[in-house]
Amino acid sequence: MSAPSSLTHAGLQAAVAHLVQYDTGLAAIVEAHGAPPMWDRPRGFATLVQIILEQQVSLQSAATLYARVALALGAVTPATVTACGVDGLRANGLTRQKAAYVVALAQSTSSGALPLQHLHRYSDDAAAQLLTRVPGIGPWSASVYQLMVLKRADIWPPGDLALHKAMQKLRGLAVVPTSAEATAFASVWSPFRAVAARILWHGYLQDRAALSRNVRVRPLPAR
Repeated sequence: MSAPSSLTHAGLQAAVAHLVQYDTGLAAIVEAHGAPPMWDRPRGFATLVQIILEQQVSLQSAATLYARVALALGAVTPATVTACGVDGLRANGLTRQKAAYVVALAQSTSSGALPLQHLHRYSDDAAAQLLTRVPGIGPWSASVYQLMVLKRADIWPPGDLALHKAMQKLRGLAVVPTSAEATAFASVWSPFRAVAARILWHGYLQDRAALSRNVRVRPLPAR
């Protein structure tokens, strides 16, 4: 079974069915929690800004920060970001480093160095190369954009801690695997590594939600 260039809902279901035939660990996750959702994001500059803000922080923190920036700018576009500049972004809560990354992204998009609206026409490798030329967009950010926005089927996000923890549970490992180890493990799922990642994320999130529901406040001991 060959991987499509861009996953559809039907393609996702077919790829899940294919993977669970050959991997009992993934099959157990799907049996327990169902197939993963088709998480996706709109194509374009604003989404890539969000992904930059999500680096090394919680999704909730990044969403709060993005909402603050969007409110201040009116619209998150290369023009509004360039006009705001690094100092303006810092005044709205961004670190100096992330502010510089977002401005660099705006400049690369405006100049055409990063053909963001046409990135879907490029191969996985070519798209990754274009994205990672922009300061602040590393392999993880590029992979998340390709997986969530371009809906590529064979992308594996390196360095994703949630995936590493999910893989530790899946493989019964004593410690959380390194990025290199996780990438090596994931190679067996090609050409559907992105689909395997979706299954692992889905299982990880469901496990965390179940843990949260089961947490009870312990009463204070009687004095």
